[in-house]
Amino acid sequence: MDKVRVLLVDDHTVVRRGLRKILESTREIEVVGEVGDGAEAVTVTSALHPDVVLMDVSLPGLNGIEATRRITTATPGTQVLMLSMHADEQYVRQSISAGAKGYLLKDTDDEDLVEAVLAVRRGETYYSGTLARAVSVEGSRSPDVLSPREREVLAMICSGRTNREVAEVLGLSVNTVETHRKHIIDKLDLHSTAELVRYAIRHGMVN
Repeated sequence: MDKVRVLLVDDHTVVRRGLRKILESTREIEVVGEVGDGAEAVTVTSALHPDVVLMDVSLPGLNGIEATRRITTATPGTQVLMLSMHADEQYVRQSISAGAKGYLLKDTDDEDLVEAVLAVRRGETYYSGTLARAVSVEGSRSPDVLSPREREVLAMICSGRTNREVAEVLGLSVNTVETHRKHIIDKLDLHSTAELVRYAIRHGMVN
């Protein structure tokens, strides 16, 4: 299987270096370039045709949202995933309007970052848990806002497995499973295991 080719766009060299290290820790991803401003991101994307552009919102000159709009118009085969310190719903909505397939906060853990890149490459959307409701009230309760891993975790929770049992089956740490569970609850705006079970049954996610 071909690696997912990623272009990093951030005006801080140390941030790009850290992102590269995280992404290239998996065999599924290859970082094909790094740029520090929006205009260069548009030019380099047109030349390299990466699968995914990991785009900072705040960039010198051409900002990340406008760069995303130009990239999705000029290079439609490339997916854009926003990565930002801004949790403001306005930025999320503007990014979606510009064509971004996901929006992550910079405090996202390493595993979620990798999973988000792989998800948007598959044509799925991916949002940090607390931001899912910014997409729309209806959309935030749709199963589509859950990542494949979150769907797996939800199905196992609904089958009665404990966090520790889910962790053992999926080869994750208990802390990671707890994080996924929190993201599921945030994204779906549900507040108990009973509500999660009813939701999963209603949407055909479990028998």
